[in-house]
Amino acid sequence: QVQLVESGGGLVQAGGSLRLSCAASGSIFSINDMGWYRQAPGKQRELVAHITSGGSTNYADSVKGRFTISGDNAKNTVYLQMNSLKPEDTAVYYCIITDYPAYDYWGQGTQVTVSS
Repeated sequence: QVQLVESGGGLVQAGGSLRLSCAASGSIFSINDMGWYRQAPGKQRELVAHITSGGSTNYADSVKGRFTISGDNAKNTVYLQMNSLKPEDTAVYYCIITDYPAYDYWGQGTQVTVSS
């Protein structure tokens, strides 16, 4: 059993910053990839950022230059540093890890609200 615990969400004014964390525990074999998705009310869940075990990253166009994903494989933890936040970044943010060979595990979600 693998559990993901997210933290760091909250309410922030536009232009502010937040840092999300997601720590995985349990029967983890070897994490391949880690990432963050978000889902705003009435919208589909979308990929925000993704990082491979080798450190390669990719971002949604809407967050490039503002968000940074990083991972600590030793701690089975993934982070999302979010700067210059905008009201349109308001959503529930979910972390995901992919354990070897290809098992996906999701966090419970953390609310991020950006006020204008």
